[in-house]
Amino acid sequence: MFRGSSFHTIDSKGRIIIPARFRDVIKSDGTYGVMLSRMDGGLMAYTFDEWRNIEKRILSLAEKSESMRRFRRVFIGGSFECGCDKQDRILIPQNLREYAGFNKDIVMVGVLDHFEIWSRENWDKENMDLENDMKKEDVRNEIAKLGL
Repeated sequence: MFRGSSFHTIDSKGRIIIPARFRDVIKSDGTYGVMLSRMDGGLMAYTFDEWRNIEKRILSLAEKSESMRRFRRVFIGGSFECGCDKQDRILIPQNLREYAGFNKDIVMVGVLDHFEIWSRENWDKENMDLENDMKKEDVRNEIAKLGL
């Protein structure tokens, strides 16, 4: 499982170093890389095993609505297989770097079954948005259902 967050930089060629605690999870399925896609202004990184599960779930959906077709087109169609090099780095494709607004400072966030990669600016905004949402009763009630 992916947990915790850490601050990193992306180099001029678009490479990032995967934190050791994330590398252990990535290597556990017998491969050494991740599938990347985009969502919510950041990048989602999945192990290859987890990515296959996502694809199976998407294919099994009976729903063929316009919104699901569009989601599949963007999320699956915009995904990239990124293998890790000998320095434990992955190369983020240019179009995903542009989508996520990567300049130099990034944040890697473990979210249990995957991890997310955010520009520092977008991550700070996401945290501020959550703080504002926490003031809403319906959001507090949903979180309270977790026993927190």
